[in-house]
Amino acid sequence: MAYSTIGLAISAIATALAVFLLPGSLELLILSIAGVLKQPKTASPAIATDLPKLAIIVPAHNEEQGIAACIDSLRQGIGNCNGTDIVVIADNCSDGTATYATALGVRVLIRDNLEQRGKGYALDFAFQQLLNEDYQGFIIIDADSRVATGFVSAFQQALGSGLDALQCRYQLLNAQTSWRTSLQHIAWLGFNVLRLRGRQRLGLSVGILGNGFALSRDTLLAVPYDATSIAEDLEYHLRLVRAGKKVSYIDSVTVLAAAPTQQQGASVQRSRWEGGRFRLIADEVPVLVREVLAGHWLLLEPLAELLLLPLAFHALLVAVLLLLPTALATASGLLYLSALLLHLMAIFKIGNCGWHELKILASVPFYLLWKLTLLPRLWRSMGKNATWERTARESNDHEN
Repeated sequence: MAYSTIGLAISAIATALAVFLLPGSLELLILSIAGVLKQPKTASPAIATDLPKLAIIVPAHNEEQGIAACIDSLRQGIGNCNGTDIVVIADNCSDGTATYATALGVRVLIRDNLEQRGKGYALDFAFQQLLNEDYQGFIIIDADSRVATGFVSAFQQALGSGLDALQCRYQLLNAQTSWRTSLQHIAWLGFNVLRLRGRQRLGLSVGILGNGFALSRDTLLAVPYDATSIAEDLEYHLRLVRAGKKVSYIDSVTVLAAAPTQQQGASVQRSRWEGGRFRLIADEVPVLVREVLAGHWLLLEPLAELLLLPLAFHALLVAVLLLLPTALATASGLLYLSALLLHLMAIFKIGNCGWHELKILASVPFYLLWKLTLLPRLWRSMGKNATWERTARESNDHEN
Protein backbone atom coordinates (compact mmCIF):
# COMPACT_ATOMS: atom_id res chain seq x y z
CA MET A 1 0.00 0.00 0.00
CA ALA A 2 2.84 2.41 0.91
CA TYR A 3 4.63 1.74 -2.38
CA SER A 4 1.36 2.25 -4.24
CA THR A 5 0.79 5.57 -2.50
CA ILE A 6 4.33 6.74 -3.25
CA GLY A 7 3.96 5.68 -6.88
CA LEU A 8 0.70 7.61 -7.21
CA ALA A 9 2.28 10.68 -5.62
CA ILE A 10 5.27 10.54 -8.00
CA SER A 11 2.94 10.08 -10.97
CA ALA A 12 0.83 13.07 -9.86
CA ILE A 13 3.94 15.25 -9.44
CA ALA A 14 5.23 14.20 -12.86
CA THR A 15 1.90 14.99 -14.50
CA ALA A 16 1.65 18.37 -12.78
CA LEU A 17 5.20 19.32 -13.78
CA ALA A 18 4.73 18.14 -17.38
CA VAL A 19 1.57 20.23 -17.73
CA PHE A 20 3.06 23.26 -15.97
CA LEU A 21 6.21 23.31 -18.14
CA LEU A 22 4.40 22.75 -21.45
CA PRO A 23 3.40 26.38 -22.27
CA GLY A 24 6.84 27.76 -21.45
CA SER A 25 8.60 25.05 -23.45
CA LEU A 26 6.39 25.72 -26.48
CA GLU A 27 7.11 29.44 -26.08
CA LEU A 28 10.85 28.74 -26.11
CA LEU A 29 10.62 26.40 -29.09
CA ILE A 30 8.47 28.64 -31.29
CA LEU A 31 10.33 31.89 -30.55
CA SER A 32 13.73 30.22 -30.96
CA ILE A 33 12.84 28.97 -34.44
CA ALA A 34 11.21 32.25 -35.48
CA GLY A 35 14.07 34.26 -33.98
CA VAL A 36 16.73 32.82 -36.27
CA LEU A 37 14.66 33.38 -39.42
CA LYS A 38 15.19 36.41 -41.62
CA GLN A 39 13.48 39.42 -40.10
CA PRO A 40 10.57 41.14 -41.90
CA LYS A 41 11.15 44.46 -43.60
CA THR A 42 10.71 47.48 -41.38
CA ALA A 43 8.32 50.30 -42.16
CA SER A 44 9.38 52.81 -44.79
CA PRO A 45 11.44 55.65 -43.27
CA ALA A 46 9.67 58.92 -42.70
CA ILE A 47 10.70 61.86 -44.84
CA ALA A 48 12.62 64.63 -43.09
CA THR A 49 9.63 66.96 -42.74
CA ASP A 50 7.65 64.23 -40.95
CA LEU A 51 10.20 63.45 -38.23
CA PRO A 52 8.56 63.79 -34.80
CA LYS A 53 9.87 65.91 -31.96
CA LEU A 54 11.15 63.56 -29.22
CA ALA A 55 11.95 63.72 -25.53
CA ILE A 56 14.60 61.31 -24.24
CA ILE A 57 13.53 60.61 -20.67
CA VAL A 58 16.17 59.47 -18.18
CA PRO A 59 14.67 58.25 -14.87
CA ALA A 60 17.39 58.61 -12.22
CA HIS A 61 17.53 57.73 -8.53
CA ASN A 62 20.81 58.74 -6.85
CA GLU A 63 22.85 58.58 -10.06
CA GLU A 64 25.23 61.52 -9.58
CA GLN A 65 28.29 59.35 -10.31
CA GLY A 66 27.11 58.21 -13.73
CA ILE A 67 24.63 60.79 -14.99
CA ALA A 68 27.28 62.83 -16.83
CA ALA A 69 28.50 59.83 -18.84
CA CYS A 70 24.91 58.90 -19.71
CA ILE A 71 24.06 62.41 -20.91
CA ASP A 72 27.29 62.60 -22.95
CA SER A 73 26.44 59.26 -24.58
CA LEU A 74 22.89 60.41 -25.37
CA ARG A 75 24.20 63.59 -27.00
CA GLN A 76 26.38 61.44 -29.23
CA GLY A 77 23.34 59.27 -29.93
CA ILE A 78 21.34 62.34 -30.96
CA GLY A 79 24.04 63.40 -33.41
CA ASN A 80 22.54 65.68 -36.04
CA CYS A 81 18.90 64.88 -35.18
CA ASN A 82 16.75 67.94 -34.77
CA GLY A 83 13.83 68.28 -32.39
CA THR A 84 15.19 66.08 -29.60
CA ASP A 85 15.52 67.05 -25.92
CA ILE A 86 17.02 65.20 -22.97
CA VAL A 87 14.92 65.25 -19.79
CA VAL A 88 16.25 63.80 -16.53
CA ILE A 89 13.79 62.82 -13.78
CA ALA A 90 15.59 63.17 -10.45
CA ASP A 91 13.29 60.89 -8.47
CA ASN A 92 13.52 60.90 -4.67
CA CYS A 93 17.23 61.66 -4.89
CA SER A 94 19.32 62.31 -1.79
CA ASP A 95 22.47 63.12 -3.78
CA GLY A 96 23.47 65.65 -6.42
CA THR A 97 21.83 64.02 -9.44
CA ALA A 98 19.64 67.05 -10.21
CA THR A 99 22.51 69.52 -9.70
CA TYR A 100 24.91 67.58 -11.92
CA ALA A 101 22.33 67.15 -14.69
CA THR A 102 21.31 70.82 -14.59
CA ALA A 103 24.96 71.89 -14.82
CA LEU A 104 25.26 69.80 -17.99
CA GLY A 105 22.53 71.87 -19.63
CA VAL A 106 19.68 69.35 -19.79
CA ARG A 107 16.17 69.78 -18.48
CA VAL A 108 15.59 68.30 -15.02
CA LEU A 109 12.27 67.36 -13.43
CA ILE A 110 12.51 66.88 -9.67
CA ARG A 111 10.10 64.50 -7.97
CA ASP A 112 9.92 63.93 -4.21
CA ASN A 113 7.30 61.49 -3.00
CA LEU A 114 8.49 58.94 -0.46
CA GLU A 115 5.12 57.19 -0.36
CA GLN A 116 5.09 56.45 -4.09
CA ARG A 117 8.54 55.17 -4.92
CA GLY A 118 9.50 53.39 -8.10
CA LYS A 119 10.39 53.83 -11.74
CA GLY A 120 6.76 53.53 -12.85
CA TYR A 121 5.75 56.48 -10.68
CA ALA A 122 8.71 58.52 -11.99
CA LEU A 123 7.84 57.87 -15.63
CA ASP A 124 4.16 58.64 -15.12
CA PHE A 125 5.16 61.92 -13.43
CA ALA A 126 7.27 62.89 -16.45
CA PHE A 127 4.71 61.83 -19.06
CA GLN A 128 1.93 63.83 -17.38
CA GLN A 129 4.01 66.99 -17.72
CA LEU A 130 5.56 66.39 -21.13
CA LEU A 131 2.29 65.39 -22.81
CA ASN A 132 1.17 69.00 -22.25
CA GLU A 133 3.96 70.07 -24.61
CA ASP A 134 4.53 69.40 -28.32
CA TYR A 135 6.50 66.14 -28.10
CA GLN A 136 5.29 63.41 -30.44
CA GLY A 137 7.31 60.58 -28.97
CA PHE A 138 9.30 59.58 -25.90
CA ILE A 139 12.42 57.41 -25.59
CA ILE A 140 13.20 55.95 -22.15
CA ILE A 141 16.84 55.35 -21.25
CA ASP A 142 18.12 54.26 -17.82
CA ALA A 143 20.69 56.52 -16.17
CA ASP A 144 23.44 53.89 -16.24
CA SER A 145 23.14 53.33 -20.00
CA ARG A 146 25.19 54.08 -23.11
CA VAL A 147 24.10 54.41 -26.74
CA ALA A 148 25.92 54.90 -30.05
CA THR A 149 25.71 57.54 -32.76
CA GLY A 150 22.58 57.01 -34.85
CA PHE A 151 20.59 55.64 -31.94
CA VAL A 152 18.04 58.46 -31.79
CA SER A 153 17.72 58.71 -35.57
CA ALA A 154 16.52 55.08 -35.75
CA PHE A 155 13.79 55.78 -33.21
CA GLN A 156 12.81 59.05 -34.85
CA GLN A 157 12.45 57.39 -38.25
CA ALA A 158 10.41 54.50 -36.83
CA LEU A 159 8.06 56.69 -34.80
CA GLY A 160 7.69 58.97 -37.82
CA SER A 161 6.39 56.01 -39.82
CA GLY A 162 3.44 55.71 -37.41
CA LEU A 163 4.41 52.81 -35.11
CA ASP A 164 2.80 52.65 -31.66
CA ALA A 165 5.82 51.72 -29.58
CA LEU A 166 9.38 50.46 -30.02
CA GLN A 167 12.00 48.39 -28.24
CA CYS A 168 15.64 48.21 -29.31
CA ARG A 169 18.36 45.70 -28.45
CA TYR A 170 19.26 45.82 -24.74
CA GLN A 171 22.61 44.26 -23.90
CA LEU A 172 25.40 44.37 -21.33
CA LEU A 173 28.12 47.00 -21.25
CA ASN A 174 30.46 44.78 -19.19
CA ALA A 175 29.77 41.29 -20.55
CA GLN A 176 33.41 40.14 -20.20
CA THR A 177 34.00 41.37 -16.63
CA SER A 178 33.26 38.11 -14.78
CA TRP A 179 31.80 34.66 -15.29
CA ARG A 180 28.48 35.94 -13.94
CA THR A 181 28.23 38.87 -16.37
CA SER A 182 29.34 36.61 -19.25
CA LEU A 183 26.59 34.16 -18.39
CA GLN A 184 24.12 37.03 -18.06
CA HIS A 185 25.20 38.22 -21.51
CA ILE A 186 24.21 34.84 -22.98
CA ALA A 187 20.89 34.91 -21.11
CA TRP A 188 20.17 38.46 -22.31
CA LEU A 189 20.86 37.45 -25.90
CA GLY A 190 18.00 34.99 -25.46
CA PHE A 191 15.59 37.16 -23.46
CA ASN A 192 16.37 40.59 -24.94
CA VAL A 193 17.22 39.71 -28.55
CA LEU A 194 16.24 36.22 -29.75
CA ARG A 195 12.74 36.19 -28.29
CA LEU A 196 12.03 39.72 -29.53
CA ARG A 197 13.21 38.77 -33.02
CA GLY A 198 10.89 35.75 -32.85
CA ARG A 199 7.87 37.82 -31.88
CA GLN A 200 8.64 40.40 -34.56
CA ARG A 201 8.92 37.61 -37.16
CA LEU A 202 5.52 36.27 -36.06
CA GLY A 203 3.88 39.70 -36.18
CA LEU A 204 3.40 39.90 -32.40
CA SER A 205 4.01 42.72 -29.96
CA VAL A 206 7.61 42.15 -28.90
CA GLY A 207 7.39 43.44 -25.33
CA ILE A 208 9.08 46.17 -23.29
CA LEU A 209 12.39 45.60 -21.49
CA GLY A 210 12.34 48.71 -19.32
CA ASN A 211 15.31 50.36 -21.08
CA GLY A 212 15.71 51.47 -24.68
CA PHE A 213 12.02 51.63 -25.47
CA ALA A 214 9.85 54.36 -26.95
CA LEU A 215 6.19 55.31 -26.95
CA SER A 216 4.32 57.56 -29.35
CA ARG A 217 2.21 60.41 -28.06
CA ASP A 218 -0.99 58.74 -29.28
CA THR A 219 -0.07 55.53 -27.46
CA LEU A 220 0.45 57.31 -24.15
CA LEU A 221 -2.79 59.24 -24.51
CA ALA A 222 -4.65 55.99 -25.15
CA VAL A 223 -2.84 53.95 -22.49
CA PRO A 224 -1.47 56.14 -19.65
CA TYR A 225 1.71 54.88 -18.01
CA ASP A 226 0.25 54.16 -14.58
CA ALA A 227 2.03 50.83 -14.09
CA THR A 228 3.59 50.92 -10.61
CA SER A 229 4.70 47.37 -9.79
CA ILE A 230 8.36 46.34 -9.61
CA ALA A 231 7.87 44.78 -13.05
CA GLU A 232 6.26 47.94 -14.43
CA ASP A 233 7.53 47.29 -17.95
CA LEU A 234 5.80 43.89 -18.15
CA GLU A 235 2.70 45.30 -16.52
CA TYR A 236 2.46 48.18 -18.98
CA HIS A 237 3.06 45.92 -21.98
CA LEU A 238 0.05 43.82 -20.99
CA ARG A 239 -2.03 47.00 -20.96
CA LEU A 240 -0.78 47.91 -24.42
CA VAL A 241 -1.73 44.52 -25.87
CA ARG A 242 -5.14 44.66 -24.21
CA ALA A 243 -5.66 48.07 -25.85
CA GLY A 244 -4.72 46.69 -29.28
CA LYS A 245 -1.33 48.43 -29.36
CA LYS A 246 1.83 46.79 -30.64
CA VAL A 247 5.49 47.19 -29.69
CA SER A 248 7.83 46.78 -32.68
CA TYR A 249 11.46 45.73 -32.50
CA ILE A 250 14.44 47.79 -33.74
CA ASP A 251 17.32 45.36 -34.20
CA SER A 252 19.68 47.93 -35.72
CA VAL A 253 20.53 49.89 -32.56
CA THR A 254 21.48 48.87 -29.03
CA VAL A 255 21.32 50.31 -25.53
CA LEU A 256 24.05 49.07 -23.20
CA ALA A 257 23.96 48.99 -19.40
CA ALA A 258 26.38 47.64 -16.82
CA ALA A 259 25.48 44.65 -14.66
CA PRO A 260 26.77 44.41 -11.09
CA THR A 261 29.84 42.17 -10.84
CA GLN A 262 29.86 41.65 -7.09
CA GLN A 263 27.63 38.95 -5.61
CA GLN A 264 25.73 41.29 -3.27
CA GLY A 265 24.73 43.69 -6.03
CA ALA A 266 23.82 40.85 -8.37
CA SER A 267 21.71 39.19 -5.65
CA VAL A 268 19.75 42.38 -4.97
CA GLN A 269 19.16 43.05 -8.66
CA ARG A 270 18.08 39.52 -9.60
CA SER A 271 15.83 39.18 -6.56
CA ARG A 272 14.11 42.48 -7.28
CA TRP A 273 13.57 41.74 -10.99
CA GLU A 274 12.45 38.16 -10.60
CA GLY A 275 10.43 38.83 -7.45
CA GLY A 276 8.50 41.45 -9.39
CA ARG A 277 8.00 39.02 -12.25
CA PHE A 278 6.69 36.28 -9.95
CA ARG A 279 4.34 38.78 -8.33
CA LEU A 280 3.00 39.73 -11.76
CA ILE A 281 2.60 36.04 -12.64
CA ALA A 282 0.48 35.50 -9.54
CA ASP A 283 -1.64 38.58 -10.24
CA GLU A 284 -2.05 38.37 -14.01
CA VAL A 285 -2.04 34.70 -15.09
CA PRO A 286 -5.56 33.89 -13.78
CA VAL A 287 -6.92 37.04 -15.45
CA LEU A 288 -5.12 36.33 -18.73
CA VAL A 289 -6.41 32.74 -18.82
CA ARG A 290 -10.00 34.00 -18.54
CA GLU A 291 -9.40 36.64 -21.23
CA VAL A 292 -7.85 34.14 -23.65
CA LEU A 293 -10.71 31.68 -23.08
CA ALA A 294 -13.11 34.54 -23.82
CA GLY A 295 -11.51 34.95 -27.26
CA HIS A 296 -8.83 37.62 -26.70
CA TRP A 297 -6.23 35.67 -28.70
CA LEU A 298 -3.65 38.48 -28.81
CA LEU A 299 -3.09 37.83 -25.09
CA LEU A 300 -2.12 34.19 -25.67
CA GLU A 301 1.58 34.89 -26.27
CA PRO A 302 1.92 37.29 -23.28
CA LEU A 303 0.28 34.57 -21.18
CA ALA A 304 2.79 31.99 -22.46
CA GLU A 305 5.62 34.43 -21.72
CA LEU A 306 4.52 34.76 -18.10
CA LEU A 307 4.10 30.99 -17.77
CA LEU A 308 7.74 30.60 -18.88
CA LEU A 309 9.64 31.06 -15.63
CA PRO A 310 13.08 32.72 -15.60
CA LEU A 311 15.26 30.29 -17.54
CA ALA A 312 17.28 29.07 -14.54
CA PHE A 313 14.14 28.01 -12.68
CA HIS A 314 12.63 26.54 -15.84
CA ALA A 315 15.80 24.46 -16.36
CA LEU A 316 15.77 23.30 -12.73
CA LEU A 317 12.18 22.09 -13.04
CA VAL A 318 13.00 20.25 -16.27
CA ALA A 319 15.87 18.53 -14.41
CA VAL A 320 13.48 17.54 -11.60
CA LEU A 321 11.04 16.15 -14.17
CA LEU A 322 13.78 14.03 -15.75
CA LEU A 323 14.65 12.54 -12.36
CA LEU A 324 11.11 11.26 -11.75
CA PRO A 325 10.82 7.53 -12.63
CA THR A 326 7.75 7.62 -14.87
CA ALA A 327 7.35 7.27 -18.62
CA LEU A 328 5.53 10.61 -18.85
CA ALA A 329 8.31 12.37 -16.92
CA THR A 330 11.03 10.89 -19.13
CA ALA A 331 9.26 11.62 -22.43
CA SER A 332 8.15 15.17 -21.57
CA GLY A 333 11.44 15.94 -19.82
CA LEU A 334 13.45 14.97 -22.90
CA LEU A 335 11.19 17.08 -25.13
CA TYR A 336 11.51 20.10 -22.86
CA LEU A 337 15.28 19.60 -22.60
CA SER A 338 15.43 19.53 -26.41
CA ALA A 339 13.59 22.87 -26.52
CA LEU A 340 16.13 24.32 -24.06
CA LEU A 341 19.06 23.08 -26.13
CA LEU A 342 17.52 24.44 -29.34
CA HIS A 343 17.03 27.79 -27.60
CA LEU A 344 20.70 27.80 -26.60
CA MET A 345 21.85 26.96 -30.13
CA ALA A 346 19.67 29.77 -31.50
CA ILE A 347 21.24 32.19 -29.00
CA PHE A 348 24.73 31.19 -30.13
CA LYS A 349 23.72 31.68 -33.76
CA ILE A 350 22.17 35.15 -33.51
CA GLY A 351 24.79 36.31 -30.98
CA ASN A 352 27.76 35.07 -33.02
CA CYS A 353 28.97 33.34 -29.85
CA GLY A 354 32.22 31.42 -29.83
CA TRP A 355 34.60 29.46 -27.66
CA HIS A 356 34.52 31.93 -24.75
CA GLU A 357 30.73 31.68 -24.39
CA LEU A 358 30.90 27.90 -24.74
CA LYS A 359 33.37 27.70 -21.86
CA ILE A 360 31.16 29.95 -19.74
CA LEU A 361 28.38 27.35 -19.96
CA ALA A 362 30.46 25.18 -17.62
CA SER A 363 29.48 27.59 -14.83
CA VAL A 364 25.75 26.96 -15.30
CA PRO A 365 25.47 24.39 -12.43
CA PHE A 366 27.05 26.87 -10.01
CA TYR A 367 24.74 29.61 -11.28
CA LEU A 368 21.70 27.41 -10.73
CA LEU A 369 22.80 26.70 -7.16
CA TRP A 370 23.30 30.42 -6.60
CA LYS A 371 19.79 31.12 -7.90
CA LEU A 372 18.40 28.64 -5.36
CA THR A 373 20.02 30.62 -2.56
CA LEU A 374 18.07 33.69 -3.74
CA LEU A 375 14.66 32.10 -3.17
CA PRO A 376 14.11 33.60 0.34
CA ARG A 377 15.05 37.09 -0.87
CA LEU A 378 12.97 36.59 -4.01
CA TRP A 379 9.96 35.58 -1.92
CA ARG A 380 10.30 38.76 0.14
CA SER A 381 10.55 40.84 -3.04
CA MET A 382 7.23 39.44 -4.27
CA GLY A 383 5.43 41.13 -1.41
CA LYS A 384 6.97 44.58 -1.82
CA ASN A 385 5.63 47.61 -3.60
CA ALA A 386 7.66 49.11 -6.42
CA THR A 387 10.36 50.68 -4.25
CA TRP A 388 13.33 51.97 -6.21
CA GLU A 389 16.66 50.62 -4.99
CA ARG A 390 19.80 51.71 -6.80
CA THR A 391 21.88 48.60 -7.49
CA ALA A 392 25.45 48.98 -6.25
CA ARG A 393 27.88 49.06 -9.19
CA GLU A 394 31.63 49.27 -9.35
CA SER A 395 33.06 52.70 -10.09
CA ASN A 396 34.65 51.66 -13.37
CA ASP A 397 31.29 50.59 -14.77
CA HIS A 398 30.57 54.23 -15.49
CA GLU A 399 33.83 54.75 -17.32
CA ASN A 400 33.48 52.02 -19.96
